[in-house]
Amino acid sequence: MGNRLSKIYTRTGDDGSTGLGNGDRVRKDDLRVEAFGTVDELNSMIGVVLSQPIPKEIATVLTEVQHDLFNLGGELCIPGHQMITAETTAGLEAYIDRFNADLPPLKEFILPGGGEAAAHCHVARAVCRRAERRVLSLAAAEKVNSDGLNFLNRLSDLLFVLARCLSRHEQGSEVLWSRD
Repeated sequence: MGNRLSKIYTRTGDDGSTGLGNGDRVRKDDLRVEAFGTVDELNSMIGVVLSQPIPKEIATVLTEVQHDLFNLGGELCIPGHQMITAETTAGLEAYIDRFNADLPPLKEFILPGGGEAAAHCHVARAVCRRAERRVLSLAAAEKVNSDGLNFLNRLSDLLFVLARCLSRHEQGSEVLWSRD
């Protein structure tokens, strides 16, 4: 492969448009661009979590997730392309089950926090929920791979569980939501 990104600026987006992976040009505020842009933001937020001192096992999982998010962004950037499958989501479910097994059960919601890495993981979870909403908006207007939506839904669950694990790793505490 050659130097795909040797020229960083092209000036082609100065008119408010951007190119999709299939060569089409759309406005930068197009639903599709919003969807893959928010997935990119999520991937960057996971990078922030990975910049913290976290257990290797969690870092390995999050790095795998970053690759999957690049795949999802790619499929959203190329209409009709599919890279995320039901098996991708099943992999997330296996991680959720594995990491959740040692956590105490919750009877109330917890407030985001618990330590620096845990708090960043909670922000990533919230960005993941927004990415899911953006992809859902796109799906209402155009055909979108439903496996990608399922993946984002399950990923937010995984990020919640990992935030709880990271809170324990950082000797943080979970503050339960007070209904009063």
